[in-house]
Amino acid sequence: MTMPETSATTAATVGEAVGAEVLRPHAEDAFAGELAALAAADDRPRPARWRLSPWAVATYLLGGTLPDGTVVTPKYVGPRRIIEVAVTTLATDRALLLLGVPGTAKTWVSEHLAAAVSGDSTLLVQGTAGTPEEAIRYGWNYAQLLAHGPSRDALVSSPVMRAMAEGMTARIEELTRIPADVQDSLITILSEKTLPVPELGQEIQAVRGFNVIATANDRDRGINDLSSALRRRFNTVVLPLPATAEAEVDIVSRRVDQIGRSLDLPGGLEGIAEIRRVVTVFRELRDGVTADGRTKIKSPSGTLSTAEAISVVTNGLALAAHFGDGVLRPGDVASGILGAVVRDPAADRVIWQEYVETVVRERDGWKDFYRACREVGA
Repeated sequence: MTMPETSATTAATVGEAVGAEVLRPHAEDAFAGELAALAAADDRPRPARWRLSPWAVATYLLGGTLPDGTVVTPKYVGPRRIIEVAVTTLATDRALLLLGVPGTAKTWVSEHLAAAVSGDSTLLVQGTAGTPEEAIRYGWNYAQLLAHGPSRDALVSSPVMRAMAEGMTARIEELTRIPADVQDSLITILSEKTLPVPELGQEIQAVRGFNVIATANDRDRGINDLSSALRRRFNTVVLPLPATAEAEVDIVSRRVDQIGRSLDLPGGLEGIAEIRRVVTVFRELRDGVTADGRTKIKSPSGTLSTAEAISVVTNGLALAAHFGDGVLRPGDVASGILGAVVRDPAADRVIWQEYVETVVRERDGWKDFYRACREVGA
């Protein structure tokens, strides 16, 4: 019969079409070519069930040129040693905790590490105040449970359980947002590499290759500190903010270009002057002093992270594309900066107005930006 073949062909075609339109592909899909080239050129020892050697994983994150000429784009711009320590941690039996203020690329690094190590970054637990223990341990198919009682078929594996069984890397985002009693369900998993299932009188034992990458920050409200017992199970790597303005401009430009291509927006490099301006404003307000060190300024309540700078520039590019001439200009980024800075309408607005009048107004070459800031702040 031809019907099943036709249906299967149609389903495959639809799947390919949808895949081509994915707004944000997983890292292992978006950079499949680079990962394949690294695997082909990688002749170094690989830990059990790793797709690449630790050297190749670090190269994938930090960028480089392979012997065959393949250019591996950097996914992380920062100290090399940070990535080397993170990769080495995953090659041991200790879990990895990526710690830093919001916007320091913790999730980005976590995803790319999992993609390079296991070829799958989707074994993910998203931490929230409502994350239940089942999200980390396991749950039940209640139809099966009521019909047949506890059984292996009725068990619903969590991403962590699947990673244990398959020797993969599990990811836990925003670990400190998860309630403390749920966090502690990780202790046995990380120390004993075992997940008991008392309802079945069984246990799931982790196979070689299993590990966990968690991310956390301590700047947002509503966090739950890790217990000392759980913190000891992690090797903590702190991701800092970009050390220099040029490094931050580079990061913002790269990410804006990637996001812009997926949204059919004009290239961000044409607006490099505005990207540099956004980064300068964010860094000065973050540091509480102008770039030349001459003028002290007040810092607003928000973090003004690199991720927020990327968002401001991307939104500006969209404005330029749809309501301008396609070139990023001061008026396209001014409103986004105002929204990022003014989180507390009372205190932050005063801080922003003082910055505009005392710093922006007096700076050479910033007159257009000053007028745009005055216009959106009126």
